[in-house]
Amino acid sequence: MESLQQETTITLSQLLAHWQGHRSLTRKVIDAFPEDQLLSYTIGGMRTFAELAMELNSMGATGAHGIATGEWKELHDLRGAETIDTSPQTKAGILNLWDWSTAYINGIWPQVAPFRLQEIDNAYGQWEGQVWWHLCYFIDNEIHHRGQGYVYLRALGIEPPAFWDR
Repeated sequence: MESLQQETTITLSQLLAHWQGHRSLTRKVIDAFPEDQLLSYTIGGMRTFAELAMELNSMGATGAHGIATGEWKELHDLRGAETIDTSPQTKAGILNLWDWSTAYINGIWPQVAPFRLQEIDNAYGQWEGQVWWHLCYFIDNEIHHRGQGYVYLRALGIEPPAFWDR
């Protein structure tokens, strides 16, 4: 019997669901923080979780936009961003921007052409690589920072959301 080699792929909708699953869990971590601790608590010189969440906020919608269009914009330059505070200083504002970004990602994702993931692009004019790599970086970076949030929550005596609850 001849062995057949088959390439396995993941669909764009599966990638989006995976990414949004991580985003859903990160939102739960943000929400688990008391506001004062979200904005001020640090360990070992790490940034506050509010600062980490804002880094993730700055990459979510803009990253999806760049993946879909090849245009790597700043958050405040995205269509519809004029309706939202893109530099919130409260927990409610961070969560509101998170939800806006989630909707933006869902709205622009259908524009991603399947071949786009294999293209080389220079994300934000700084990082050259295949588009699939940029997407994986966005997800990996979020997981990394969410892990920091878990450490903060545990140090504060707060049980973090279950990591599998995506």
